[in-house]
Amino acid sequence: MDHLWTPWRYQFVQDPQPAAGCIFCDKPAEHRDQQNFILHRARLNFVILNLYPYTSGHLMIVPYSHVATLDQAGPDVRAEMIELAARAEKLLRAAYRPEGLNMGLNLGKCAGAGIAAHLHLHVLPRWPGDANFMSVVGETRVIPEDIPTTYSKLRSGWT
Repeated sequence: MDHLWTPWRYQFVQDPQPAAGCIFCDKPAEHRDQQNFILHRARLNFVILNLYPYTSGHLMIVPYSHVATLDQAGPDVRAEMIELAARAEKLLRAAYRPEGLNMGLNLGKCAGAGIAAHLHLHVLPRWPGDANFMSVVGETRVIPEDIPTTYSKLRSGWT
């Protein structure tokens, strides 16, 4: 019998409801970047690893301002977000050698946003077959790398 060991997901499975407040506001305010897996701080946005990734290297670009939509974010925030996405693309290609990348926004709960009240842009590397039978039939993702390893691999690329 095969066993999948994903201890970082236990807290999410046990209680998928987010804690009071906003994680995207709270984490950068703590100034514990390594513990919170914040890879980079720019002027208007920061880059953080997704704690519940679809693939290894799954990161998010998040404005410091608590806004839900691109329109509310303003042109300077949006411009910096795209520049950071370009840097993330280059870094993920170098670190993981994916055959493609997904970048996307889920605006609103019905669009799939886990945290609909705070805008964030997902950036994740992709490979052929990474949506295999485990994801499709078993509704389980297999992530071969733990979050601290991903953080170590990507952090140096932002300095």
